[in-house]
Amino acid sequence: MLELNEMNNEMMKAGTLIEALPYIQRFSGKVVVVKYGGSAMLDEELKYNVIKDVALLKLIGMKPIIVHGGGKEISKWVKLSGKEAEFYKGLRITDKETMEIAEMVLNKVNKELVGLMQKMEMNAVGICGKDANMLHVEKRMPDGKDIGYVGNVTSVNTDILYTLMDAGFIPVIAPIGMDENFDSYNINADDAACAVAKAMKAEKLVFLTDIEGVFVDPTNKKTLISEMDVNTAREFIANGVVGGGMLPKLTNCVEAIDQGVSRVHILDGRVAHCLLLEFFTEKGIGTAILKEPLF
Repeated sequence: MLELNEMNNEMMKAGTLIEALPYIQRFSGKVVVVKYGGSAMLDEELKYNVIKDVALLKLIGMKPIIVHGGGKEISKWVKLSGKEAEFYKGLRITDKETMEIAEMVLNKVNKELVGLMQKMEMNAVGICGKDANMLHVEKRMPDGKDIGYVGNVTSVNTDILYTLMDAGFIPVIAPIGMDENFDSYNINADDAACAVAKAMKAEKLVFLTDIEGVFVDPTNKKTLISEMDVNTAREFIANGVVGGGMLPKLTNCVEAIDQGVSRVHILDGRVAHCLLLEFFTEKGIGTAILKEPLF
């Protein structure tokens, strides 16, 4: 017979499952795009926890797609090649040699993630935007400046994604695309995830980051916003409440919702099982941006 403490623990587990049930019912069969990056890609335990979360999403009937980054790893290999990593407004300046390094590193990261999925006995297929011309791009010129082989996604061929998901596979996407001349381009991973989510009309788009979410006052951790509607997000952008790396993320969130994504989440990927905590508990842990006003 169970001891009292053991019984309480089991009851807590049962309560957690009951709390998750309506969310499981709501999101079963829905497409979820997870942009995977930051510290969660560097720490082996965190990496494994993220993959376990994605595996569980798949097992309960959701349709996950992973879009991953690899910026820190690319910078490491650029330095090993004798070059210095250069950026302009957060975008990597990408000459021909840097593009070759980026493609090599991103494909390496891609297959490592696929290997982890297979270790969890979940069938995954690693692809990049060049496969089936999935991510078609045009040259990106911020402020008219030529920063090399950096692309803006102009269209997404969803056929390959639907084909893989219909066959039971989890697509794992490296953010590399091609232009009309079939040249390879590096794509900001946030932008790639946003483009995929919009094209797939995803129920959820999730950004795994190294911050807890959106704050009214970034210096005060008590001002974390659990939920905000898209109009409030626009006001934050217009009024300069957010800056740095959060500004393009929040801009992507607004654009994704405008293009049909139901909810966008900004989560701290350093928290173990952050996906499950945000998706299947009432309180959640990050910031959710919603289409409709809260009140």
